[in-house]
Amino acid sequence: MKKLFALSLFLFSINNLLLGQTQFQNFLNYANTITDSLQKNAVIDSLITYHKAIRIPIAEEHFAIFLYKGSAATVSIAGDFNGWQPNLPMIKVTKSNFFYAAKYFELNARVDYKMVINSSSTWYLDPLNPNTCTGGFGPNSELAMPEYIQPKEIKYDSTVAHGKVEQKTIFSTNVNTSYQLKIYLPPNYNPTEGKVYPTVYFQDGFEYIDLAGAVNVLDNLIAAKKIENVIAVFVRPNNRNNEYAFSQRTAYRLFFVNELVPFVDSVYKTEQSPKRRLVLGDSYGGNISALICYYHPEIFGNCGLHSGAFQENNYEAYNLFISSPKKEVKFSMVWGTYEPLYPNMRHFRDSLEAKKYDYNWSELPEGHSWGLWRANIDFMLEYIFPYTPTGVNEGQNIPPDKFELYQNYPNPFNPSTVISWQLAAGSHVSLIIYDILGNEVATLVNEEKLAGKYQINFNTQQTTNNTQLSSGIYLCELRAGSAEGGFVQTKKMIVLK
Repeated sequence: MKKLFALSLFLFSINNLLLGQTQFQNFLNYANTITDSLQKNAVIDSLITYHKAIRIPIAEEHFAIFLYKGSAATVSIAGDFNGWQPNLPMIKVTKSNFFYAAKYFELNARVDYKMVINSSSTWYLDPLNPNTCTGGFGPNSELAMPEYIQPKEIKYDSTVAHGKVEQKTIFSTNVNTSYQLKIYLPPNYNPTEGKVYPTVYFQDGFEYIDLAGAVNVLDNLIAAKKIENVIAVFVRPNNRNNEYAFSQRTAYRLFFVNELVPFVDSVYKTEQSPKRRLVLGDSYGGNISALICYYHPEIFGNCGLHSGAFQENNYEAYNLFISSPKKEVKFSMVWGTYEPLYPNMRHFRDSLEAKKYDYNWSELPEGHSWGLWRANIDFMLEYIFPYTPTGVNEGQNIPPDKFELYQNYPNPFNPSTVISWQLAAGSHVSLIIYDILGNEVATLVNEEKLAGKYQINFNTQQTTNNTQLSSGIYLCELRAGSAEGGFVQTKKMIVLK
């Protein structure tokens, strides 16, 4: 009884220690002074219980600390950050069955990972981390650092209007096979009306729905007036790698432009202009999307690349664009720094800039995964098909949703970024940058503006007192309209050096 009472006092004191002191190294130093294995494991259990209520892996500044407790000889971690090689070993604390590993990450990083126990061929989800991200090969554990913003737009929202999804099948004479399609029709779509709609074509279409919540994204962006009402065509491949990158890529490309697009245009109320069509895809799906746009800019004038994997066929699609005269194609591109293709994507971006292409891009501390792609469908759609208010007269009391401040790109950025906004009516406009404490950093706009769309470049040296911004979170605030009932919107900006 006396021993149990002493142990209770000990656990109480360690809990207080944890509440007041969160540095993991200090905990290790303390735990390693304990020679009794029972007491040491009790302390470790207390640590795990405390942090499970907050987050595991533990986040301390830029470090993520992975934890594992169980019978094992060795434990290692494989994930986006090490090419899925199990070469991040976890350290075992003596006289315990507790393992840990620490790794540096950007504060807004998000990566997938799994644990490898006893060098097994079976890889395991982190048993202490309830957060997962589903990929093409099943779920992975997800590490999201403290400044990562989870994509709310991928979730189903029962309060918004929902589009309709129809299933179709089309036979291709070019590929000599049938393809399954899912067609998204926006809310209030009426085939008998004269209104026509832009179209978005998704490679790996069924996975964009199942793994990326693309239908929810469309519903939510349309409801929030972030994008126009669009028709979306989700195409399911049959022999994915061959169709997107290898022996069937030409036949598949011809199917897309000579058979699929005419079919969709004949059945649905579509705008039949290349500027009103977007084709996008992930990885090899980006490769075939780029090939389609290069050879057929008269059909597709917009190309979306989620981590475009260009390496096959001696970088065919990549070299076609960077070594040829400019095509009438607009690009939207996203990639992660924890995937090996990011240097190629940077060079591709720079080549587009040199040729004066219209494009936007975002480079994020993430891996080659659906976690990255699902969170950036909105990035592409808002750039290619932004919502444009109609029927608003200058001088009337404008509802707030008729104005818009768009997310700056790139974000994070260093040293410069582009800030865009739209005004449904002429008004006085102020665009101000604040630090996280609410101190004004820079006033970019403070004047009367006519209705329309605007953008401005912002540099980290463009501050009120001419000092350079340090790494951190800043807020961009747009104010428009009258002082009473006017429009105010704020976006988070991240400077990363």
